Amino acid sequence: MLFLLVGTLYSHAQNFNEVGNSNIPFIHLKKVSQQIVLDGVLDETFWAEAMPAGNFAQTFPTDSINAIGPTQVMMAYTEQHLYVALKCYSKSGQFITPSLRRDYDFFGNDNITLLLDTYNDMNSALAFGVNPFGVRREATIANGGQQGGDFDESWDNKWDGAAKIYDTYWIAEMAIPFKTLRYTAGSKSWRFNVYRYDTQNNEISTWIKIPQNRFVMDLGFMGNMIWEEPLEKPGKNISLIPYVTSSFNRDFENEQQETTQRDFNFGGDAKIGLTSGLNLDLTFNPDFSQVEVDEQVTNLERFEIQFPERRQFFLENADLFGSFAANRLNPFFSRRIGVAIDTATGQNIQNTILYGARLSGKLNDRLRVGLLNTQTAKQEENGMPGFNYTVATAEQKVFERSGIAFMFVNKEATNHNYTNGHRNFNEYNRLLGLEYRLASNDNKWIGKSSFLKTFTPGIEDNDFSHFTQLIYTDRKYRFEWVHLYIGNGYNPEVGFAPRKDFFLISPEASINFYPKQQNNLSRHTLGFDASVFYNLGQDGNEIIDNWALEELNFEPFWDFRFKNSSNLRWQASYTELTLLNDFDPTRIQTNGVVLPRGSNYDFISFGFQYRSDKRKIFNYQIEPSIGSFYNGFRAGIEGSFTYRYQPYGFISLDYTYNHIRLDAPFETANLWLVGPRIDFTFTKKLFLTTFIQYNNQLDNLNVNARFQWRFKPVSDFFIVYTDNYFTEPFSQFGSRNRAIVGKFTYWFNL
Repeated sequence: MLFLLVGTLYSHAQNFNEVGNSNIPFIHLKKVSQQIVLDGVLDETFWAEAMPAGNFAQTFPTDSINAIGPTQVMMAYTEQHLYVALKCYSKSGQFITPSLRRDYDFFGNDNITLLLDTYNDMNSALAFGVNPFGVRREATIANGGQQGGDFDESWDNKWDGAAKIYDTYWIAEMAIPFKTLRYTAGSKSWRFNVYRYDTQNNEISTWIKIPQNRFVMDLGFMGNMIWEEPLEKPGKNISLIPYVTSSFNRDFENEQQETTQRDFNFGGDAKIGLTSGLNLDLTFNPDFSQVEVDEQVTNLERFEIQFPERRQFFLENADLFGSFAANRLNPFFSRRIGVAIDTATGQNIQNTILYGARLSGKLNDRLRVGLLNTQTAKQEENGMPGFNYTVATAEQKVFERSGIAFMFVNKEATNHNYTNGHRNFNEYNRLLGLEYRLASNDNKWIGKSSFLKTFTPGIEDNDFSHFTQLIYTDRKYRFEWVHLYIGNGYNPEVGFAPRKDFFLISPEASINFYPKQQNNLSRHTLGFDASVFYNLGQDGNEIIDNWALEELNFEPFWDFRFKNSSNLRWQASYTELTLLNDFDPTRIQTNGVVLPRGSNYDFISFGFQYRSDKRKIFNYQIEPSIGSFYNGFRAGIEGSFTYRYQPYGFISLDYTYNHIRLDAPFETANLWLVGPRIDFTFTKKLFLTTFIQYNNQLDNLNVNARFQWRFKPVSDFFIVYTDNYFTEPFSQFGSRNRAIVGKFTYWFNL
């Protein structure tokens, strides 16, 4: 059915990206020999001869007028670099930035972003941004840029840029090496777009007009950049990124560790451009100590929480490996690599990665491939072997924007002789997946349909899952249908599937209203989201009949987006469920106090979320909620406060509080999670981040400070200090563990 729908949509869709189509704006890029000086001054002769792209359209607060603040975009190129000049007009020279740190947030500061669809596939792109203070950011965009999670700013690479502020405008210049980009040799044109946030006129504008209910990174709305001469491969493209670390650490909970441990380590990465579109990443003894620790959350749910990947080795072309199915049904979750289970405690522990290799990119304009292999070390002290991980994936484009994808995942135990006869692990775990991805040319239909099957010793029945999603979006309406089947034997050890043995139906619908009268409201949206879970009965439980209702959730909402860029959301939530396992929602009860398996509950809550204008020096977010909760009552509030001391950084406080009162014998729980953070940027090369996380649900106080000196592009020196303390009564805040790490890394281009 989905395939027939795709054919119908394709036959009625216009090819919006055809080069030479008179309906598509374009610019010609002249090839030059003069090198640019990145200073925000357009005194190079070729800028005067460049064909500018202008006439930006406003997409917020309305999408029916031209931009108030004009913007001009000019481009040129040499054998080695793409040069971009951006001239951004506003009311005055009083521009805003939250700090001088790289990878700034789009909202709350003046900035402009260039999107490059180098393969003209309307599916993936690279983003390069800069603000008036010369602060840069880069990101990858996947899946057509039609959902918020498609934008990944974790990607980091070598390019340069600068900016200069004038009386009523600012100018930015970019120099992007072709070695940083991935494209097909011989390309005659790329698709591109530019979007800008102007805080003084309080508007978001784009070169190609985009409706305000769509993301400005939507790759369905782009123009063309046409090269004077076809692009060739940029020559040898090899980078080496070695590192050395030195650390001191002490685990005070380990009675056998009586003194501070000292450690010295080294390793590195290599990036090899095999072709202009295919890249080989290698890593040896990787160290991720400089990666910022996860922000803790208060977990009131029955299932595991997923945290994002931040490690650089896994980030380029990450969508090739991680975009199958859905977030709660991910066949490959890279954070599973480098983590093992302590067989004595059942807790996650760090597992050293010895080496890794990853081949990813385009074989041609319609075929993307990815191949990953890593090896982890054995864990003799826990009776665990090493593991080898292999992932192979491919995506073939069909029609104009849709695709068919394949995935194979293999986890294989190695070094069995070091396990002391224990077998608390599977010798292998494998997965096969096939997926059809729908994206119509008219930008109204997207979706996917997946089938996944796992192979684990001793598990032969119900070891598969199926997922289908179909979304229709136009300016006024949005409809979504999702259904998901996960068998009880489905076992993706290198994936993320926290819940099994159910069939889910989840419809969602919303309608947008655009006020015509002059008021403070830009748009408001009324809608609902529903989830219905049916228990399959394959797990042998005697509580619910096969295919009987296990859980029902219904959430109506009303969103308001104001012209000053603040947002308000009213929502309600109704839940009806049957527990299949004993459960303590507070996770702090003692003496085995739980809600018993087999018990039934229905509860309802109300709340709202408000986010203030992020352009202000002081801004905040607040989310109170109140209502019944299982057999009792819950009231909570969460949010953040942020004070900006421009341009050097900000001070913020994230907070979550939940008051939970359940029937006896439960003790009343007051759960606090408080996280103050200080982000100070001395210059665009020197950064200091310090934050504290107090979590009484985990009985822990975490202190983390990270100093970074980026002395050259993508070359850094880090000092990282972390400390964890007990917070239970009478603990006197005794230290659990403490560490300080110094790391030096340097990027060589050969």
